[in-house]
Amino acid sequence: LVIHPASTTHQQLSAEDLAAAGVGEDLIRLSVGLEDPEDIINDLARALRASQKG
Repeated sequence: LVIHPASTTHQQLSAEDLAAAGVGEDLIRLSVGLEDPEDIINDLARALRASQKG
């Protein structure tokens, strides 16, 4: 699960409250579960490479 808290779970907060909570516009939350860490790292690396292709 990947979410952008500032526009989802914390969208009701003011800019001041977001800052106080440490939730910036550039924060992405990644929930990885119990998968093997190497699998997660490889999946993320592959996804990031794919996102850079035009």
